[in-house]
Formats: sequence, C-alpha cells, structure tokens
Amino acid sequence: MERNSLHAIGIPAAFAPISLATLILATAASTSAAQETAHSGDGGTIDPAAISATERLGDRSYSPYASRPFPMRPLWGDQHVHTEWSFDAGFIATVGPEEALQFARGEEVESTFGVPVRLSRPLDWIVMTDHSDSLGFTAELRSGREDLMDDELLKGWNEAMNSGDLDQITDAAMQAIQMQGNGELPEVAQSKEFLQSTWEKYTAIVEEYNEPGRFSAFIGYEWTPNPGPGNNMHRNLVYRDGKSLADQVTPYTTFESVDPEDLWNWMADYEDTTGGRILAIPHNGNLSNGLMFNAEETYSGDPLTRQYAEARMKWEPVYEVTQIKGDGETHPTLSPTDEFADFETWDAGNLNLTPKEPGMIQYEYAREAFKNGLKLERELGTNPFKFGLVSGTDTHTGLSTAEEDNFFGKHSGVEPSAARWEHVTLSFDGRSVLGWQMSAAGYTAVWAEENTRESIWDAMKRREVYASTGPRMTVRFFGGWNFTEEDAQSREPGWVGYDKGVPMGADLEPSDGEGAPTFLVAALRDPIGANLDRIQIIKGWLDADGNTHEVVHDVVWAGDRDIGDDGTLPAVGNTVNVEEASWTNSIGAPELVTVWTDPDFNPDQPAFYYARVIEIPTPRWTAYEAKRFQIEMPGEVPMVTRERAYTSPIWYTPES
Repeated sequence: MERNSLHAIGIPAAFAPISLATLILATAASTSAAQETAHSGDGGTIDPAAISATERLGDRSYSPYASRPFPMRPLWGDQHVHTEWSFDAGFIATVGPEEALQFARGEEVESTFGVPVRLSRPLDWIVMTDHSDSLGFTAELRSGREDLMDDELLKGWNEAMNSGDLDQITDAAMQAIQMQGNGELPEVAQSKEFLQSTWEKYTAIVEEYNEPGRFSAFIGYEWTPNPGPGNNMHRNLVYRDGKSLADQVTPYTTFESVDPEDLWNWMADYEDTTGGRILAIPHNGNLSNGLMFNAEETYSGDPLTRQYAEARMKWEPVYEVTQIKGDGETHPTLSPTDEFADFETWDAGNLNLTPKEPGMIQYEYAREAFKNGLKLERELGTNPFKFGLVSGTDTHTGLSTAEEDNFFGKHSGVEPSAARWEHVTLSFDGRSVLGWQMSAAGYTAVWAEENTRESIWDAMKRREVYASTGPRMTVRFFGGWNFTEEDAQSREPGWVGYDKGVPMGADLEPSDGEGAPTFLVAALRDPIGANLDRIQIIKGWLDADGNTHEVVHDVVWAGDRDIGDDGTLPAVGNTVNVEEASWTNSIGAPELVTVWTDPDFNPDQPAFYYARVIEIPTPRWTAYEAKRFQIEMPGEVPMVTRERAYTSPIWYTPES
C-alpha cells in the first residue's frame, strides 16, 4: 500500500472563522432557475436581482435557505437498539421500548439499575431493533407466567432473572443465547402466534413516538442467525412503513431459516403483500468467521451469481461498519501500512468466540469487501458489495449512548460501575471478552431532505449516509471531473458539490474527456467535540490482471505539518490528560476542506473512493471510568481513542 498526500489545500485563514457548517450544509440536488438566482448571494455578494419587484417578493425568496428541496443538515440517529423486549437483553435489562424512545429524543430516564441518564443532545431518529426471535418473551418469563413455569428450564431461568445475583443472571443469559443460536429453545419460545401478538404491541409503541418533521421512530427488528454455531450473520430490518403495513406480515425469525437469501425472499414477499418498503442492514462481519462477505460462495454453498449479487444489493444497500462489538472498516493484517487500521479490533473469534481459521478475515471487513466487489463485478456483471456505511450502538440496555463520557455498555450487566471494565461481557466455553474491550460504538448521519421515515429511509437506500464512532461531525464528500481549488475555497462546497458531481454513495460516470476524477471533501467537528486531525481518502481498485489494491491518501490536515520522506504525515500531537480524563482543542482544526485529484487514475480500472475523517486524540470511555471511580487500570487497557467518521464510497466503473 502506498501513502501519499497530493493536492492538499489548507483552509484560508479568512475562511476558517466563517461557519463551514453553513457551507457544507448548503447543498443541492436540483434547483429551479429562481432558486439559482436567489442562491447566487451565497458567494458572499447579495444579488439585488434575487428579489423580485412584485407586490411583495413575488415568487422569489429573500431567504437563501427557503424552499431548498435538498438536505440542509445531516440527521443523526441509531439504527440498532435493543431493550428488555429482546430475548437476550431481557434477562437483565428492564428498560423497555418506550423508555428507549424517550431517551433517544432527549428525555432523561433511568437505567436498569436506577441511574439517571440523558443524551448530550437528542437524536433525530431511531430504529427499534429488538430480536425477532422470541420478541417480548423474557418479560413474560420474568413475571413468572404460570404456563411457562411448567418447563423446568424456563423455571430455572425465571429464578435466575429474579435472583438479583448478576453472575447467576449472566450465566442463564449465556445459556439462553447459546440455545437460541443452536435453534434449541423450548417450543413455546418459538411460537409464531406469540410473536405476532407481541409484534403488534411493539409497532404500536413505536408508532406513538413517531413525530414526522421532529423525530422519526422507525419500526424494525433484528434477524439474528448464528450458524456454526456463533457465526454472526445478523441483519437489522428497517421499515419505511407504519404499523398498518408492518403488522400484516409476521417478522422473520431464525427458527425458519438462517440463510440470508431466505430472508431476502421474505422481504420480497412482504413488499408484494403490503406494497411497503423494507431494507436490511448487516453488521459484525468481524464475528462471522468468514461468512459475511464470502467472495467464493453463498451461505448455502452455491457459486455466486449475478442474480445473487443483484438481490444482495437490492435488499442490503448499507452496512453497519462500527458498533460496540468492534470496528469493521479494515483489519491491520489486511491493511498493514494503514496506521489507523487497528481501531477497536475484535478478532478473537466469532460470536461464541470460536477462534478464526486462516483465510477468514479477508471476508469480514468492509474495505476488503469493496475490493472483492470490484473483482466480482468483472466476473458476474454486478457488484454484490456496493454498499454504504452506517453505524449503530447495538445497545442492549435500551440506551443509545455512543459518547465516550456517557457510555452505558453493551448490556445491563456492564452498566457503569467500578468493576465493569473487568467484568465479563461475553463468555463461551471458557473464552471471554472483558468489559474494557467494548467500543463506545457510534451513530449514523443521514443526508435526508426532511426528518421523516420516508426521507431518511430513501437516503439510506441511495447510500447517502456516513458512519461515526460517536462524535457528530459533519462530513460532505462529492466526486466529479472538474472540481477546482476555488470550489473548496468558496462558501458553497455543498452547493457546488451537487452541481458538479455526485454525493457519497453514488456512481461516478466515466468522463467524456481526459483527466482524473476530482473529489470535494469537507468536515466540521462536532460542535461540542474535539478538533480534527486530518481527512483521508481511501482508494481501492482492480488492475487488468484481476488483482485488487488499496491506498490511503492524507488529503488535508490541521497545522503546519509536511509529509515526510517516508510518505507519512507527522502525528498531530496529544493533549489528553488520562488522569483527569480531559483534553484541549489547542491542536487540530475545527474544520477542513479540500479538493483532491487522484494522481494515479487509470480510466480502464474500476475503483472506489471513500473519506475517513480522524479526530485529534481524546479520552476513551475507560479513562472517564477510571477518573469517576478512582480506579487504576492495567496497561493493556487503552485509555485514549481516535474517533473518526467513514463516508459511503463513490464508485467509478469504466464504460467497457
């Protein structure tokens, strides 16, 4: 892999204080002539002709922001939330879907252990994704429903759940999870009639909290197959529709099949039956032991076909690249010269911690899948791995917390306490993951025109989304053939981005002329977060011999640094005071923007490009934990993190 910095453009000093937020949020998909006239004032010189001489203002707008039929700001949300209605979470958690929805829209609630908790800022949307397998069953089990107590196994779990002994509860939960993965749960827990009844209650709750224009509450669930056992093949299902359609078809479970192609068939049946729309979001390929992005065969062992590739891209347009159980962009063995590759790596095994065998990791990470997708497109005619990138918490506490200083853990057994860093998070057959290994997860930003289910879902479908590991930094990424340095220095990178190019998630059509593609990329820090270190563009491509390659380019960065003779950018520095769990924004930059041109472009080679934005070092959640509880953690526990955002790629495909 190479590392270069080319065409890096710093932000002019006069530009920096002017809000880049205003600039990169000022975007356009299409415009009318009147709007173009009105918007001509955005360049810094208000045009009197933009105001008509009619009785008042005529059909033109004084405000440059009125009537914009395009995204004004990214909408932040979490597409992966579990509550006590999930079969596994329900063994400990007592936070239900109502409290989870209240929490997501900014209200203060209490955690399972009675701790007051609130987000720093409300989310704009959320998808409720409790497991479809035995949805709501554990709540009935905890209450001791009489007919369930006739089963000795269920009676034992009931006693454990009500014992108050966390170790006893955890042991019962682990046994239940393993039985669910093996398809060995008691028949009553697999009842389709029970599922339909709880599903209708569930959708009613979500429907109540959906407020179009203010807060979008999505109906959804997680389909949770663990073949192997323990090979994570999980998918979150996200409905564009409301309760009236969602209730018409009972959710799909792993009791029916663990094959993703069967899930896609169920999704097709749902749309045919109801006229609705639905998509699926896979996650945790890092725990699939080589199954998530297998480039050789389908789950059932058949050769990959064009039909398979088309179906996968129809139903799974985006992938959850980072969450509590690790980051899935790339692995250090796949990208050995990428200094930021080893981030929150979970590679000990699958979901049951069954160790990996040689050759598995290459089919588990997003960047390698993007590369393999180029190769498969040449063979099949369609790319099965042309997906966008989103993030989620995968919280099982009901609390969508992705901020390092407000992290409530994977499940309620590891909610904040002096001992959670060393508490067992996962344990199977003597193999364990400890609390400190949890990542604080992330959120998804969606470039949607309005805060409604329909608009957000449509943006996911067209992949105009990006993943963050927690901070709500604003990121724009456009590809085109004639972006110039002036485009980055104007006040309209978003506006010009749509005018001259395509946004993240799209295909860049071949140029009529000569020259290399250009990319306009801009980022603004989280308003209450850390400064930015740099923006990188990751390119992958396929050569004439069918070999794939990748390269990471530092394209713009903070401070007075130069690329060294070894091709690397010096570190930005580190202001983290671990003992105090603090940092300062005395290094880095609040915003970065540039235009970058691919220096090694070959028009005959298929390629993809995506942006990665890196923050300056900040305290990891473990540092906050040590400060709060006045505990000392061993050296193996990381106390500093490098938060980041990943945009969805832009693909280039030669005409031939």
